[in-house]
Amino acid sequence: MGRIEWEKTTVQHMIELWCNKKHGGNPLCEDCRSLLEYSLSRLDHCKFGEEKTKCHKCEIHCYRPDMRDKIRQVMRFSGPSIIVHHPLEALRYIFSK
Repeated sequence: MGRIEWEKTTVQHMIELWCNKKHGGNPLCEDCRSLLEYSLSRLDHCKFGEEKTKCHKCEIHCYRPDMRDKIRQVMRFSGPSIIVHHPLEALRYIFSK
């Protein structure tokens, strides 16, 4: 699995955790589905491709400001939980560049 595909899986899991805890989403609510689609689209169009770094370390902010605020909230909330729900993804993230 390449970097982009792995990041897509990770962001999907994080948004699912967020939606489930905050909105009772199962499946995702419309707002969270929209954020997921937007995030996946941004990853598809990342100019760095498989050589990309972690998004928070990137010098190019490709998210619109409103979506960037939403994804930050999701990541702050879901980051600690992902260790329990998806430990291998969490470890891969910790040790990635």
